[in-house]
Amino acid sequence: MSALYSMRRYAGPVIAVGDFFAMTLDVFVGLFTSRLSWQEYLTQTWFVARVSFLPAILMCIPYSVISNFCFNILLNEFGAADYSGAGAAFFTLTQIGPIVTVLVISGAAATATCADLGARTIREELDAQRVMGIDPIKALVIPRVLAMTTVSLALGAMVILSGMIATFFFSVFVMNVSPGAFVFGMTVLAGFGDFVVSEIKALLFGLVAGLIACYKGITVGGGPAGVGNAVNETVVFAFMALFATNIVVTAVGVHFTLK
Repeated sequence: MSALYSMRRYAGPVIAVGDFFAMTLDVFVGLFTSRLSWQEYLTQTWFVARVSFLPAILMCIPYSVISNFCFNILLNEFGAADYSGAGAAFFTLTQIGPIVTVLVISGAAATATCADLGARTIREELDAQRVMGIDPIKALVIPRVLAMTTVSLALGAMVILSGMIATFFFSVFVMNVSPGAFVFGMTVLAGFGDFVVSEIKALLFGLVAGLIACYKGITVGGGPAGVGNAVNETVVFAFMALFATNIVVTAVGVHFTLK
């Protein structure tokens, strides 16, 4: 009896993981075999951008400034304050940009997407589409996954640019670093390869977060309370998946950029 109870206890998560990978496979197959709903894609791109860009800027600037401030204190101890730009570029490209993107994509974009699809699910809009012969994966999920991926790429670049501008003005006008020395030092530790790795991270963040948000949205149950639970689960699962992705891509990126 206890063995049967254990099987039932673990069957739910196993089935959920299987359903998630099945939906992921349907999305990737649909990307190459079905016609993209451009109107839905553009609408969702604007929707995700609207809820993501301002939080990203508001998080990026103080995070970049405080990191640069701590690094400048260390440099001043060694009399090497002119290398402030090297630390700012390295930290912003490799960690600050990706981490801020993770937080915003998980906390704002993914939750908004999950809530939107969850509301449609409990109103039985997805069932109505299936009755009419419309595949919700092709009509709703694929445009949203592509929209989150596109916005995440733009968000990663914007976060890096905003962070570098903020650290430049802070270093020059607050820490009295020479503007020329700051700009010259930006390429000492970081290069184009680091930017490419950061953008690859952003692309994967948007893709993974979009898949998780859409899956939780189309499988929600239990009415309005179920939508709230699905949104909370989306945040947790997206954080876990995106931070794990950040660690793996960082390790692989360091291996290639140091060669």
